[in-house]
Amino acid sequence: MPTLTVLLLLWAIGSYSFPATSDTHKQDVDMVQNYLQKYYNLERGTSRSGEQKSSDLVAEKLKQMQKFFGLKVTGKPDAETLNVMKQPRCGVPDVAQFKSTPRSFQWERTHLTYRITNYTPDLPKKDVDHMIEKAFELWSNVSVLTFTKVFEGEADILISFYWRDHRDNSPFDGPGGGLAHAFLPGKEIGGDIHFDEEETWTNDFRNYNLYYVAAHELGHSLGINHIHDIGSLMYPAYIYYGDIQLSQKDIKAINALYGPKITNKPKEPQVTKEPQVPQACDTKLTFDAVTKVSRDLFFFKNRFFLRTDDSQQEVDFNGISLFWPLVGAGVDAAYEIAIRNEVFFFRGSKYWAFNGDQPKYGYPRDIHSSFGFPGKVKKIDAAVHQEETGKTYFFVANKYWRYDEYKKSMDTGYPKAIIRDFPGIGKKVDAVFQNDGFFYFFCGTRQYQFDPKTKRILSLLKTNSWFNCK
Repeated sequence: MPTLTVLLLLWAIGSYSFPATSDTHKQDVDMVQNYLQKYYNLERGTSRSGEQKSSDLVAEKLKQMQKFFGLKVTGKPDAETLNVMKQPRCGVPDVAQFKSTPRSFQWERTHLTYRITNYTPDLPKKDVDHMIEKAFELWSNVSVLTFTKVFEGEADILISFYWRDHRDNSPFDGPGGGLAHAFLPGKEIGGDIHFDEEETWTNDFRNYNLYYVAAHELGHSLGINHIHDIGSLMYPAYIYYGDIQLSQKDIKAINALYGPKITNKPKEPQVTKEPQVPQACDTKLTFDAVTKVSRDLFFFKNRFFLRTDDSQQEVDFNGISLFWPLVGAGVDAAYEIAIRNEVFFFRGSKYWAFNGDQPKYGYPRDIHSSFGFPGKVKKIDAAVHQEETGKTYFFVANKYWRYDEYKKSMDTGYPKAIIRDFPGIGKKVDAVFQNDGFFYFFCGTRQYQFDPKTKRILSLLKTNSWFNCK
Protein backbone atom coordinates (compact mmCIF):
# COMPACT_ATOMS: atom_id res chain seq x y z
CA MET A 1 0.00 0.00 0.00
CA PRO A 2 1.49 3.39 -0.92
CA THR A 3 2.85 5.46 1.98
CA LEU A 4 0.42 8.34 1.43
CA THR A 5 -2.60 6.05 1.59
CA VAL A 6 -1.43 4.53 4.85
CA LEU A 7 -0.87 7.96 6.36
CA LEU A 8 -4.28 9.16 5.24
CA LEU A 9 -5.82 6.17 6.99
CA LEU A 10 -3.84 6.51 10.17
CA TRP A 11 -4.60 10.24 10.42
CA ALA A 12 -8.26 9.41 10.10
CA ILE A 13 -7.90 7.26 13.22
CA GLY A 14 -8.29 9.19 16.48
CA SER A 15 -8.92 12.90 16.80
CA TYR A 16 -7.45 14.41 13.62
CA SER A 17 -10.55 16.08 12.24
CA PHE A 18 -10.03 16.32 8.46
CA PRO A 19 -11.71 13.60 6.40
CA ALA A 20 -9.35 11.37 4.48
CA THR A 21 -10.64 12.70 1.18
CA SER A 22 -9.96 16.36 1.99
CA ASP A 23 -7.46 18.10 -0.32
CA THR A 24 -6.30 20.19 2.63
CA HIS A 25 -5.80 17.05 4.65
CA LYS A 26 -3.78 15.43 1.88
CA GLN A 27 -1.53 18.49 1.70
CA ASP A 28 -1.02 18.41 5.47
CA VAL A 29 -0.29 14.67 5.39
CA ASP A 30 2.31 15.18 2.67
CA MET A 31 3.87 18.05 4.59
CA VAL A 32 4.03 16.11 7.87
CA GLN A 33 5.51 13.08 6.18
CA ASN A 34 8.12 15.10 4.28
CA TYR A 35 9.02 17.17 7.33
CA LEU A 36 9.53 14.16 9.59
CA GLN A 37 11.49 12.33 6.92
CA LYS A 38 13.76 15.29 6.31
CA TYR A 39 14.35 16.52 9.85
CA TYR A 40 13.51 13.59 12.18
CA ASN A 41 14.62 10.45 10.34
CA LEU A 42 11.15 9.06 9.67
CA GLU A 43 11.82 6.02 7.52
CA ARG A 44 10.45 6.13 4.01
CA GLY A 45 7.77 3.62 3.18
CA THR A 46 5.71 1.67 5.69
CA SER A 47 6.08 -1.50 7.66
CA ARG A 48 4.60 -4.82 6.47
CA SER A 49 3.32 -5.40 10.00
CA GLY A 50 0.43 -3.04 9.41
CA GLU A 51 -0.92 0.44 9.89
CA GLN A 52 -0.74 0.52 13.70
CA LYS A 53 3.05 0.21 13.76
CA SER A 54 3.32 2.93 11.11
CA SER A 55 0.93 5.14 13.08
CA ASP A 56 2.94 4.64 16.27
CA LEU A 57 6.17 5.52 14.47
CA VAL A 58 4.75 8.75 13.05
CA ALA A 59 3.30 9.66 16.45
CA GLU A 60 6.66 9.13 18.14
CA LYS A 61 8.43 11.28 15.58
CA LEU A 62 5.78 13.99 16.01
CA LYS A 63 6.32 13.90 19.78
CA GLN A 64 10.05 14.23 19.23
CA MET A 65 9.52 17.26 17.00
CA GLN A 66 6.99 18.84 19.39
CA LYS A 67 9.32 18.42 22.34
CA PHE A 68 12.20 19.97 20.41
CA PHE A 69 10.18 23.09 19.54
CA GLY A 70 8.59 23.42 22.99
CA LEU A 71 5.09 22.58 21.73
CA LYS A 72 2.46 20.62 23.58
CA VAL A 73 3.53 16.99 23.15
CA THR A 74 0.52 15.15 21.71
CA GLY A 75 1.91 12.99 18.91
CA LYS A 76 -0.80 14.46 16.68
CA PRO A 77 -0.50 16.98 13.83
CA ASP A 78 -2.48 19.72 15.58
CA ALA A 79 -2.77 23.24 14.18
CA GLU A 80 0.17 24.60 16.17
CA THR A 81 2.44 21.77 15.06
CA LEU A 82 1.45 22.30 11.41
CA ASN A 83 2.10 26.02 11.81
CA VAL A 84 5.67 25.40 13.01
CA MET A 85 6.26 22.95 10.17
CA LYS A 86 5.30 25.64 7.67
CA GLN A 87 7.86 28.12 9.00
CA PRO A 88 11.07 28.78 7.03
CA ARG A 89 14.05 27.09 8.63
CA CYS A 90 17.50 25.60 8.24
CA GLY A 91 17.63 22.51 6.02
CA VAL A 92 19.86 20.55 8.41
CA PRO A 93 18.03 17.78 10.35
CA ASP A 94 17.20 18.35 14.02
CA VAL A 95 18.06 14.72 14.70
CA ALA A 96 21.53 13.66 13.57
CA GLN A 97 21.47 11.03 10.85
CA PHE A 98 24.64 9.46 12.19
CA LYS A 99 25.58 7.85 15.49
CA SER A 100 28.82 9.23 16.81
CA THR A 101 30.03 11.64 19.45
CA PRO A 102 29.82 15.35 18.59
CA ARG A 103 33.58 15.74 19.10
CA SER A 104 34.28 13.50 16.12
CA PHE A 105 32.86 16.21 13.86
CA GLN A 106 35.34 19.04 14.18
CA TRP A 107 38.22 20.48 12.22
CA GLU A 108 41.66 19.20 13.15
CA ARG A 109 43.11 22.72 12.90
CA THR A 110 41.96 26.09 14.10
CA HIS A 111 42.83 28.21 11.06
CA LEU A 112 40.42 27.63 8.18
CA THR A 113 39.94 29.05 4.70
CA TYR A 114 36.72 29.82 2.87
CA ARG A 115 35.77 30.74 -0.68
CA ILE A 116 32.55 32.11 -2.18
CA THR A 117 32.08 30.18 -5.42
CA ASN A 118 29.19 32.25 -6.80
CA TYR A 119 26.91 35.13 -5.80
CA THR A 120 23.19 35.76 -5.52
CA PRO A 121 21.82 38.44 -7.87
CA ASP A 122 19.65 39.69 -5.00
CA LEU A 123 22.50 41.69 -3.44
CA PRO A 124 25.63 43.57 -4.52
CA LYS A 125 28.74 41.38 -4.28
CA LYS A 126 30.30 43.70 -1.72
CA ASP A 127 27.25 43.25 0.55
CA VAL A 128 27.49 39.46 0.27
CA ASP A 129 31.22 39.58 1.04
CA HIS A 130 30.63 41.81 4.06
CA MET A 131 27.84 39.68 5.54
CA ILE A 132 29.75 36.43 5.06
CA GLU A 133 32.81 38.02 6.69
CA LYS A 134 30.70 39.15 9.65
CA ALA A 135 29.31 35.64 10.06
CA PHE A 136 32.84 34.26 10.40
CA GLU A 137 33.80 37.04 12.83
CA LEU A 138 30.84 36.16 15.03
CA TRP A 139 32.35 32.74 15.73
CA SER A 140 36.03 33.76 15.74
CA ASN A 141 35.32 36.43 18.37
CA VAL A 142 34.45 33.76 20.95
CA SER A 143 36.79 30.91 19.98
CA VAL A 144 40.37 30.14 18.95
CA LEU A 145 39.25 29.76 15.34
CA THR A 146 40.53 32.11 12.65
CA PHE A 147 39.41 32.36 9.03
CA THR A 148 40.93 33.59 5.77
CA LYS A 149 39.05 34.23 2.56
CA VAL A 150 40.65 32.84 -0.60
CA PHE A 151 39.63 33.72 -4.14
CA GLU A 152 40.59 30.62 -6.08
CA GLY A 153 41.55 26.99 -5.68
CA GLU A 154 40.81 24.77 -2.70
CA ALA A 155 39.27 25.98 0.55
CA ASP A 156 38.03 24.29 3.69
CA ILE A 157 34.58 25.86 3.42
CA LEU A 158 32.96 26.53 0.05
CA ILE A 159 29.97 28.87 0.00
CA SER A 160 27.53 28.59 -2.92
CA PHE A 161 24.04 29.53 -4.09
CA TYR A 162 22.11 26.70 -5.76
CA TRP A 163 18.71 25.84 -7.22
CA ARG A 164 16.67 22.72 -6.39
CA ASP A 165 18.68 19.51 -6.97
CA HIS A 166 22.38 20.37 -6.86
CA ARG A 167 23.76 16.82 -6.48
CA ASP A 168 24.44 16.71 -2.75
CA ASN A 169 21.46 14.46 -1.83
CA SER A 170 19.76 17.49 -0.24
CA PRO A 171 17.74 19.25 -2.97
CA PHE A 172 16.17 22.59 -2.17
CA ASP A 173 12.38 22.87 -2.13
CA GLY A 174 11.79 26.29 -3.65
CA PRO A 175 10.77 29.51 -1.84
CA GLY A 176 10.22 29.09 1.90
CA GLY A 177 10.81 25.79 3.66
CA GLY A 178 14.52 24.97 3.89
CA LEU A 179 16.51 28.16 3.30
CA ALA A 180 20.02 26.74 3.37
CA HIS A 181 22.05 23.83 4.67
CA ALA A 182 25.62 23.08 5.65
CA PHE A 183 27.75 20.00 6.18
CA LEU A 184 29.68 19.08 9.29
CA PRO A 185 33.50 19.27 9.14
CA GLY A 186 35.20 16.72 6.93
CA LYS A 187 36.79 16.09 3.57
CA GLU A 188 35.36 17.00 0.16
CA ILE A 189 31.87 18.47 0.80
CA GLY A 190 32.44 18.64 4.56
CA GLY A 191 32.03 22.18 5.92
CA ASP A 192 30.43 23.55 2.75
CA ILE A 193 27.44 25.92 2.94
CA HIS A 194 24.65 25.99 0.33
CA PHE A 195 22.00 28.72 0.05
CA ASP A 196 18.73 28.29 -1.84
CA GLU A 197 18.87 30.74 -4.74
CA GLU A 198 15.09 30.69 -5.07
CA GLU A 199 14.86 32.61 -1.80
CA THR A 200 15.09 36.40 -1.79
CA TRP A 201 18.26 37.33 0.11
CA THR A 202 18.44 40.71 1.84
CA ASN A 203 20.57 42.78 4.20
CA ASP A 204 17.63 43.99 6.31
CA PHE A 205 14.39 42.75 7.91
CA ARG A 206 12.86 41.54 4.66
CA ASN A 207 13.02 37.82 3.93
CA TYR A 208 15.66 36.50 4.16
CA ASN A 209 18.58 38.13 5.95
CA LEU A 210 21.75 36.60 4.52
CA TYR A 211 23.97 37.44 7.50
CA TYR A 212 21.64 35.68 9.94
CA VAL A 213 21.32 32.52 7.85
CA ALA A 214 25.05 32.45 7.06
CA ALA A 215 25.97 32.76 10.74
CA HIS A 216 23.64 29.88 11.61
CA GLU A 217 24.88 27.62 8.81
CA LEU A 218 28.50 28.36 9.69
CA GLY A 219 27.79 26.91 13.12
CA HIS A 220 27.06 23.60 11.37
CA SER A 221 30.20 23.94 9.24
CA LEU A 222 32.19 24.15 12.45
CA GLY A 223 30.56 21.06 13.97
CA ILE A 224 27.54 22.29 15.96
CA ASN A 225 24.13 20.63 15.65
CA HIS A 226 20.81 22.35 16.27
CA ILE A 227 20.07 23.63 19.77
CA HIS A 228 16.47 23.47 21.02
CA ASP A 229 16.76 26.77 22.95
CA ILE A 230 14.79 29.41 21.03
CA GLY A 231 17.24 32.09 22.19
CA SER A 232 20.12 30.34 20.44
CA LEU A 233 21.46 31.23 17.00
CA MET A 234 21.54 27.49 16.35
CA TYR A 235 17.77 27.14 16.81
CA PRO A 236 16.50 25.64 13.51
CA ALA A 237 13.65 28.06 12.73
CA TYR A 238 14.30 31.38 10.98
CA ILE A 239 13.76 34.00 13.68
CA TYR A 240 15.59 37.19 12.68
CA TYR A 241 15.29 40.12 15.08
CA GLY A 242 17.87 42.51 13.69
CA ASP A 243 20.54 42.04 16.35
CA ILE A 244 22.50 38.83 15.80
CA GLN A 245 24.23 37.49 18.89
CA LEU A 246 25.51 34.15 20.08
CA SER A 247 23.76 32.79 23.16
CA GLN A 248 25.69 31.25 26.04
CA LYS A 249 24.70 27.82 24.70
CA ASP A 250 26.15 28.68 21.28
CA ILE A 251 29.40 29.85 22.88
CA LYS A 252 29.56 26.79 25.12
CA ALA A 253 29.10 24.53 22.08
CA ILE A 254 31.88 26.13 20.00
CA ASN A 255 34.26 26.30 22.98
CA ALA A 256 33.66 22.62 23.75
CA LEU A 257 34.96 21.81 20.26
CA TYR A 258 37.86 24.24 19.91
CA GLY A 259 38.37 26.12 23.16
CA PRO A 260 37.73 29.79 24.08
CA LYS A 261 39.45 32.75 22.46
CA ILE A 262 42.94 33.34 23.81
CA THR A 263 43.99 36.92 24.52
CA ASN A 264 46.84 38.58 26.39
CA LYS A 265 44.41 40.65 28.40
CA PRO A 266 43.31 39.56 31.88
CA LYS A 267 40.32 37.28 31.65
CA GLU A 268 37.05 39.12 32.22
CA PRO A 269 33.53 37.73 32.62
CA GLN A 270 32.06 37.24 29.17
CA VAL A 271 28.92 39.27 28.62
CA THR A 272 26.61 38.80 25.65
CA LYS A 273 23.56 40.78 24.65
CA GLU A 274 21.43 37.71 24.11
CA PRO A 275 17.73 38.33 24.75
CA GLN A 276 16.34 37.27 28.08
CA VAL A 277 14.33 34.10 27.59
CA PRO A 278 11.35 34.28 29.98
CA GLN A 279 10.79 31.48 32.48
CA ALA A 280 7.17 31.05 33.51
CA CYS A 281 7.85 30.51 37.20
CA ASP A 282 10.56 33.14 37.64
CA THR A 283 9.49 35.25 40.64
CA LYS A 284 11.10 38.32 39.08
CA LEU A 285 9.31 37.94 35.76
CA THR A 286 8.00 41.11 34.10
CA PHE A 287 6.15 41.54 30.79
CA ASP A 288 6.23 43.96 27.87
CA ALA A 289 2.60 43.32 26.89
CA VAL A 290 -0.30 40.97 27.66
CA THR A 291 -3.46 40.33 25.66
CA LYS A 292 -6.16 37.77 25.10
CA VAL A 293 -6.41 36.20 21.66
CA SER A 294 -9.58 34.16 21.45
CA ARG A 295 -9.59 32.16 24.71
CA ASP A 296 -5.82 32.13 25.16
CA LEU A 297 -3.68 34.59 27.10
CA PHE A 298 -0.43 35.75 25.50
CA PHE A 299 2.33 37.22 27.68
CA PHE A 300 5.05 38.97 25.65
CA LYS A 301 8.64 39.39 26.79
CA ASN A 302 11.47 40.50 24.50
CA ARG A 303 11.16 38.40 21.33
CA PHE A 304 9.11 35.64 22.91
CA PHE A 305 5.71 34.87 24.34
CA LEU A 306 4.24 32.58 26.97
CA ARG A 307 0.72 31.35 26.35
CA THR A 308 -1.84 29.69 28.57
CA ASP A 309 -5.49 28.77 28.08
CA ASP A 310 -8.50 28.96 30.39
CA SER A 311 -7.46 25.83 32.27
CA GLN A 312 -4.07 27.40 33.15
CA GLN A 313 -2.57 23.91 33.23
CA GLU A 314 -0.32 24.15 30.19
CA VAL A 315 2.08 26.98 29.33
CA ASP A 316 3.41 27.18 25.77
CA PHE A 317 6.54 29.12 24.91
CA ASN A 318 7.66 30.33 21.50
CA GLY A 319 9.09 33.16 19.42
CA ILE A 320 6.74 35.98 18.41
CA SER A 321 7.88 35.73 14.80
CA LEU A 322 6.63 32.15 14.49
CA PHE A 323 3.05 33.42 14.86
CA TRP A 324 3.35 37.07 13.84
CA PRO A 325 6.53 37.43 11.71
CA LEU A 326 6.01 41.13 11.03
CA VAL A 327 6.28 42.02 14.73
CA GLY A 328 8.87 39.41 15.68
CA ALA A 329 11.37 41.91 17.12
CA GLY A 330 9.23 42.60 20.19
CA VAL A 331 5.97 44.18 21.37
CA ASP A 332 5.41 47.29 23.50
CA ALA A 333 1.63 46.88 23.81
CA ALA A 334 -1.18 44.72 22.41
CA TYR A 335 -4.95 44.40 22.57
CA GLU A 336 -7.74 42.36 21.00
CA ILE A 337 -11.14 43.42 19.68
CA ALA A 338 -12.77 40.01 19.96
CA ILE A 339 -16.01 40.91 18.20
CA ARG A 340 -14.00 41.76 15.06
CA ASN A 341 -11.40 39.01 15.53
CA GLU A 342 -8.69 41.69 15.38
CA VAL A 343 -5.44 41.88 17.32
CA PHE A 344 -3.25 44.99 17.40
CA PHE A 345 0.47 45.09 18.20
CA PHE A 346 2.46 48.23 18.95
CA ARG A 347 6.20 48.78 18.72
CA GLY A 348 7.63 52.26 18.85
CA SER A 349 5.44 54.66 16.86
CA LYS A 350 4.13 51.88 14.55
CA TYR A 351 1.38 49.33 14.95
CA TRP A 352 0.17 46.22 13.11
CA ALA A 353 -3.29 44.66 12.79
CA PHE A 354 -4.04 40.95 12.39
CA ASN A 355 -7.06 38.71 11.98
CA GLY A 356 -5.81 35.94 14.22
CA ASP A 357 -2.34 35.27 12.83
CA GLN A 358 -3.08 36.71 9.36
CA PRO A 359 -1.76 40.25 8.75
CA LYS A 360 -4.22 42.86 7.56
CA TYR A 361 -3.39 44.86 4.45
CA GLY A 362 -1.88 48.33 4.75
CA TYR A 363 0.14 47.89 7.95
CA PRO A 364 2.22 48.96 9.79
CA ARG A 365 0.61 52.32 10.35
CA ASP A 366 1.60 55.36 12.40
CA ILE A 367 0.05 55.88 15.86
CA HIS A 368 -0.02 59.65 15.42
CA SER A 369 -2.01 59.82 12.19
CA SER A 370 -4.23 56.82 13.07
CA PHE A 371 -5.12 57.54 16.69
CA GLY A 372 -4.28 61.21 17.07
CA PHE A 373 -1.44 60.93 19.57
CA PRO A 374 0.72 64.06 19.84
CA GLY A 375 4.21 63.91 18.35
CA LYS A 376 5.86 63.73 21.78
CA VAL A 377 4.39 60.23 22.27
CA LYS A 378 7.10 57.91 20.95
CA LYS A 379 5.67 54.58 22.14
CA ILE A 380 2.69 53.00 23.88
CA ASP A 381 3.45 51.32 27.21
CA ALA A 382 0.22 49.29 27.47
CA ALA A 383 -3.24 49.01 25.91
CA VAL A 384 -6.52 47.28 26.67
CA HIS A 385 -9.89 47.18 24.92
CA GLN A 386 -13.14 47.20 26.90
CA GLU A 387 -15.67 45.22 24.87
CA GLU A 388 -18.82 46.44 26.63
CA THR A 389 -18.04 50.13 25.97
CA GLY A 390 -16.08 49.89 22.72
CA LYS A 391 -13.33 51.97 24.33
CA THR A 392 -9.59 51.28 24.16
CA TYR A 393 -7.30 52.59 26.89
CA PHE A 394 -3.73 53.55 26.02
CA PHE A 395 -1.17 54.02 28.78
CA VAL A 396 1.87 56.23 28.16
CA ALA A 397 4.24 57.09 31.03
CA ASN A 398 2.04 58.41 33.88
CA LYS A 399 -0.97 59.28 31.69
CA TYR A 400 -3.65 57.45 29.72
CA TRP A 401 -5.82 58.13 26.67
CA ARG A 402 -9.23 56.68 25.82
CA TYR A 403 -10.08 55.89 22.21
CA ASP A 404 -13.55 55.21 20.76
CA GLU A 405 -13.27 52.28 18.36
CA TYR A 406 -16.69 53.02 16.82
CA LYS A 407 -16.13 56.74 16.21
CA LYS A 408 -12.46 56.18 15.38
CA SER A 409 -11.39 59.14 17.49
CA MET A 410 -9.93 59.98 20.88
CA ASP A 411 -12.40 60.96 23.56
CA THR A 412 -12.19 64.60 24.63
CA GLY A 413 -10.54 65.54 27.88
CA TYR A 414 -7.59 63.18 27.51
CA PRO A 415 -4.88 62.42 28.46
CA LYS A 416 -5.56 62.05 32.18
CA ALA A 417 -3.30 60.99 35.03
CA ILE A 418 -3.27 57.24 35.68
CA ILE A 419 -3.50 57.74 39.46
CA ARG A 420 -6.74 59.70 39.03
CA ASP A 421 -8.89 56.92 37.57
CA PHE A 422 -6.81 53.85 38.45
CA PRO A 423 -5.75 54.59 42.04
CA GLY A 424 -3.27 52.28 43.70
CA ILE A 425 -1.64 50.69 40.66
CA GLY A 426 1.24 53.16 40.46
CA LYS A 427 2.26 55.82 37.97
CA LYS A 428 3.37 53.56 35.11
CA VAL A 429 1.89 50.44 33.50
CA ASP A 430 3.95 47.73 31.80
CA ALA A 431 1.01 45.69 30.47
CA VAL A 432 -2.74 45.30 30.91
CA PHE A 433 -5.56 43.08 29.70
CA GLN A 434 -9.26 42.55 30.48
CA ASN A 435 -10.81 39.31 31.71
CA ASP A 436 -14.38 38.78 32.95
CA GLY A 437 -14.94 42.52 33.21
CA PHE A 438 -11.84 43.22 35.31
CA PHE A 439 -8.58 44.89 34.28
CA TYR A 440 -5.32 43.18 35.18
CA PHE A 441 -2.46 45.67 35.42
CA PHE A 442 1.19 44.56 35.36
CA CYS A 443 3.59 46.95 37.04
CA GLY A 444 7.06 45.50 37.57
CA THR A 445 6.74 42.14 39.36
CA ARG A 446 3.28 43.00 40.66
CA GLN A 447 -0.13 42.43 39.12
CA TYR A 448 -3.31 44.19 40.19
CA GLN A 449 -6.85 42.93 39.64
CA PHE A 450 -8.83 46.14 39.17
CA ASP A 451 -12.58 46.78 38.93
CA PRO A 452 -13.08 49.66 36.45
CA LYS A 453 -16.65 50.21 37.67
CA THR A 454 -15.82 50.81 41.32
CA LYS A 455 -12.24 51.99 40.61
CA ARG A 456 -10.91 49.69 43.29
CA ILE A 457 -8.08 47.12 43.46
CA LEU A 458 -9.60 43.74 44.25
CA SER A 459 -6.41 41.70 44.69
CA LEU A 460 -2.64 41.91 44.46
CA LEU A 461 -0.98 39.08 42.50
CA LYS A 462 2.41 38.03 41.17
CA THR A 463 2.97 38.50 37.44
CA ASN A 464 3.09 34.74 36.87
CA SER A 465 -0.15 33.97 38.73
CA TRP A 466 -1.67 32.81 35.42
CA PHE A 467 0.79 29.93 35.20
CA ASN A 468 0.57 26.72 37.16
CA CYS A 469 3.64 27.43 39.31
CA LYS A 470 4.09 25.65 42.62
